[in-house]
Parts: sequence; structure tokens; C-alpha cells
Amino acid sequence: MDSLITAAAQALAAGDPLGALDRVALREDAPALALRGIAMAQLGDLLRAKALVRRAARAFGPKEAVARARCVVAEAEIALASRELGWPVKALDAARVALMSHGDAINAAHARYLQIRRLLLIGQLDEAQALLADLDSVTLPPALRANHELVVAGIAMRCLQSQAARAALVRAELAARQSGIAALCAEVDSAARMLDSPAARLICQGETRPLLLDEVQALLASTSLVIDGCRSVVRGAGMSVSLATRPILFTLVRTLAEAWPADVSRETLIAKTFRLKLSDESHRARLRVEIGRLRAALKPLASVIASKRGFALVTRVSTDVVLLMPPVEARHAAVFALLADGESWSSSALALALGNSQRSVQRALDTLATAGKVQSFGHGRARRWVTAPVPGFATTLLLPGPLPGG
Repeated sequence: MDSLITAAAQALAAGDPLGALDRVALREDAPALALRGIAMAQLGDLLRAKALVRRAARAFGPKEAVARARCVVAEAEIALASRELGWPVKALDAARVALMSHGDAINAAHARYLQIRRLLLIGQLDEAQALLADLDSVTLPPALRANHELVVAGIAMRCLQSQAARAALVRAELAARQSGIAALCAEVDSAARMLDSPAARLICQGETRPLLLDEVQALLASTSLVIDGCRSVVRGAGMSVSLATRPILFTLVRTLAEAWPADVSRETLIAKTFRLKLSDESHRARLRVEIGRLRAALKPLASVIASKRGFALVTRVSTDVVLLMPPVEARHAAVFALLADGESWSSSALALALGNSQRSVQRALDTLATAGKVQSFGHGRARRWVTAPVPGFATTLLLPGPLPGG
């Protein structure tokens, strides 16, 4: 490898893409194309970066297995930054195996972290944790150690383990500073600010206040009956009941929790649950059926009793009832939660991360675009959606993921 290629690679490793381009901008050989692609990715021109890396992969000969594998890893990283979450995972894993077999442990570890970060984005925390457990960050260079700790922190935040997340971010900050890469330091700072932002709102007996992740964790471990509107779960005394697939029942229990310990009139319950202004005997009969289903679902956590004017929620094992809601309630909040990371997303990637159909996600994006809340650029498969981060949104709590003891 010639001296210019070596110098360009060192500049990229130090987070200096302009310095790398100064050395290889006019060259068309395979190593130069690969370095130019990585430099363009660091500068944010992801489309150009992807094209250059693909050209480099084709330019390397069949005997240059390590170089071709590194190009696959680079393209996967560009795809992740572009939020193209449908890229071929098997190709990346094959590249990782090839790198390990040729003694390139650092780039093999980098490939594994890309796989883990993708799993984290789409909410597959168990798989992410399993892959992370196989990695030893002690022998890695500072930049990869920082990435390791960012992944640890991300998983901890999604699992509502605030102390573990803070400890990981402290280690990430130290490693990022040792790396000397400004962009990596900024990423760690951004994660730390997210951890110190409101993660939810607590509603109890008519009063509302924001909660940090530490407070959410403490609340879920308390003796309260928690109606969790972030995940459509009712929790108390170490037990939980998921109503995520039963929106009518969750709307009922939420409405009852907002009024607790008072009751709620039948008219109000019908209006909020069935979105009907007028009620007749058929609506009342339907309400009685859904209340019966709610009683069965909440056993043994709580019961619903009839009053003269409606119904009231009564706890069985908890001292009080609290309602936990997202920090900002808005239509299509889950889409906002993903877009709030400041990256550009495709509708297919959003659908994969949310577990919804691409068509339903596209309808949500069209609605938000009409309201001026999101905007798109590009056309066809290259179309991407962006929005400015929404104040008050803590994305980790709004995305799908298991709760401890759930």
C-alpha cells in the first residue's frame, strides 16, 4: 500500500475526512475509491459514499478477500446511517467471518456492532444483547470501545435501566475523548442529553408532571398500579397485563385511571371509547360487554365496579393508580419517535422498525407532511423523510421493547 493511501486511512481513522480526500480525491484505484467513499460518508453525502464503496468492491480482485469484505462492512455502515434497514444481514455476517479468518479482528468487531445497532433500531433487544455478549471491548481501539458503550447504553435505556445506561455513557465519553473524533464525542453527548430529557408524563388525580428515565424506573418498581400509555400495559405488584392488541380496553382503563378514585359516567366512556357523541341502549350494551372483558383482563390487578352514573377502577394489590403517558402526545407519535433522531428515514425502514405495514406508515407520513410536521426529499426508493427533533421526545421509551418483569 502506498504512502498516500496509508495517510488517507490514518486521517479517516482520526475523523478527518477532508484530510483523507486531499490525498486520494483524484485517484480511481480500488483502495482510493474505498477511502473516498468512507470520507464522503463522514461528510454526510451518503448517496455518493454508497456509489464509491460499491465501485471499490467491484474494483478489488477476487484474491483481495479482506478488501472486498471491508467494502461490504463500509456499505452496511452507510446503509445504517441512511436508515436503510433492509440491507442483507447475511452478506455482512459473511464479511465479518472473512475478516476474522484473515486476522482483521477490529473490522470484524465493527461489523458485529453494525448488526447490533440495526437490531437495536428495530427493537429486537434480545438478539442484540446476545450478540453483544460475545464481544470483548477491552482490546478494541477507543473509537470501537465508545461504540460498544453507546450500544450498551441504548439497550439499557430501552429496558429502562437508567443506572446501567449512565455508567455506560461515562465509559463511552472517556473512550470517545481518547479517540479524538469530534463526531463520536458529539454522539455521546447527544445520548447523555436524551437520558436527561423527560421520558414520560405522570398523571395522578388530576395532576401532571414530567418524569426522567430514573423516575420511570422507580415508578414501575413501586406499589402503584401503573397504566402505561407508552406501551399499553397495566402493571402492579410485579405483574403485568398487556393491552397492546386491545385498544378499546386500554382506552377504557386509561379513562378510568384519569378519574381515579372517582367514577366515570357511561356517556363519557362511550364518547371516548367508541368516539360517539350520542348514546342509546345499544351503545350502553356494547359498553357493558367491553367492561366485562376489561374486568377479566385485569384480574388479579384491579377490578371495575359499577356506580350509579358509570364505572370506577378499584385496585386489588396496589396502593394507588397512576397513568404514565408519553412526554408529548400527538397523532403518529411512534413515527415522530424514530424521526426525532435527526436522521433521514425511508418509509420501508420506518415500517420495519415499527412493525407496521409500509402502506400504513406511508399514510401516516403523508398526514404529517400535510400538517407541515415532516418533509421528504428524493423520489421513489430514494425518498427519505426527516423532521427536526421534537422538544420533550425521549425516543427510547416510545419505541417497542421489553420491560423488566413484563
